[in-house]
Amino acid sequence: GAFCPWSAFARNNYMDENGLSKIIVECCLKIHRTLGPGLLESVYEEVLNYELKKHKLKCKRQVGIPVIYESIKLDIGFKADIVVEDKVIIELKSVEKIMPVHKKQLLTYLKITKIKLGLLINFNDELIKNGITRIVNNLYPLRASCPRRFLSGERLRERLISIYVFVQS
Repeated sequence: GAFCPWSAFARNNYMDENGLSKIIVECCLKIHRTLGPGLLESVYEEVLNYELKKHKLKCKRQVGIPVIYESIKLDIGFKADIVVEDKVIIELKSVEKIMPVHKKQLLTYLKITKIKLGLLINFNDELIKNGITRIVNNLYPLRASCPRRFLSGERLRERLISIYVFVQS
């Protein structure tokens, strides 16, 4: 067939965190529509892993996250539910309500691993869109679909202002 620049190879090798996030959210919407809320986290993890692999994405489950303190490496049981393409950490929940500690935990995982984007997904929400929280760790705000070299004049100025505001807050 004809060459498609967004084939599985190109998508996996050049897709940024935001592109991966879009696929992950679409998969979560499909799963929630099909299975609904209220199942165990392990069920959603298994099914989400299956859906992401259908998109030819590299996924690792229950990834150990060691803590380095001074020169000591501590393997103390922190585990990320799913890591996608070594760029996005997914933490799955099936709880009544996401608590602040869940967000802090994911942010800590991001800092330790130096991964820039995490998705905290609570499948127990009636509307899954309300159960998805993006947590960022120094994620650059420019989208890959709009690289700086294609911006000029007023659009570039607006982008730079938004970056400045993002960095200041």
